[in-house]
Amino acid sequence: MRRLAMRLSVLSAAIGCLALLSCGGRHEKTTPEIVARGVATLPGDPEDRIWEKAPVHVATLLLQDMVEPRLLEASTTHVRIQALADGSRLAIRMSWDDSTRSDLLAPGKFGDACAVQFPVEGGADLPAPQMGEEGRPVEIAFWSAAWQALVDGRPRDIHAIYPGAKVDHYPYEAGSLEPGSSEQTAMESRYAPARAVGNPVAGPHDRPVQDLLAAGPGTLTPAERTLSDGKGRFASASWVVLVSRPLPATLAHTGRAQAAFAVWEGGNREAGARKMRTGWIPISLEEGR
Repeated sequence: MRRLAMRLSVLSAAIGCLALLSCGGRHEKTTPEIVARGVATLPGDPEDRIWEKAPVHVATLLLQDMVEPRLLEASTTHVRIQALADGSRLAIRMSWDDSTRSDLLAPGKFGDACAVQFPVEGGADLPAPQMGEEGRPVEIAFWSAAWQALVDGRPRDIHAIYPGAKVDHYPYEAGSLEPGSSEQTAMESRYAPARAVGNPVAGPHDRPVQDLLAAGPGTLTPAERTLSDGKGRFASASWVVLVSRPLPATLAHTGRAQAAFAVWEGGNREAGARKMRTGWIPISLEEGR
């Protein structure tokens, strides 16, 4: 059954590739699987010109109709994927169309995001691409547009969400407390409980990517350390995101592995399990380079 699912996934990706090529008069050479080109130094920017020569794989995104909360109407349909490797790390560039930039989280507002996933252990018998299985975990690098905005300098205060808001008084901003003092920090923790208990979602964020582990839907947990990094840019109604992570062990040892991808469109109120996703897609290190 898993082999059949993998074949269908590859066939679906190929169909998606042909569909994209047939619309809009775009002529772009694409590959049936992801090919990571070897380079001496990985770029830190998704718009670095080195990406112009990297092979492109166009993946069809599928509805998340397996677990609640499901997404039963398609939003983002395709994601363009490129990869580069320097022998120790893997850089993956994802780009997709999005008519609305959503990078501000607030009540009733959801952020754009994407993720790349690898099985912890490789081989022919892979775990389910829906975030793995019990005893067969997957590694996920999750990029958030909202975290990217904070890394790029957006203030972490209520005025970023509601520019017209008037704050009468926050105890930890009281004039009697010296900014940065232990008293001011202690007061801030009291009135910002998520930060006080170390909730990684609350930040602070020094990077827009978080490493996660999962062994099936509902089991997502932060990795002990985040070794991935990334950078995203929004322009001309599309996102382009670079995610860099350590080279997956299976890919490093055999030159081949499988990866899966997900995209969340915040403007469509997508969050958590409500996302567009792929099945497993083969990824290989380019031979002879």
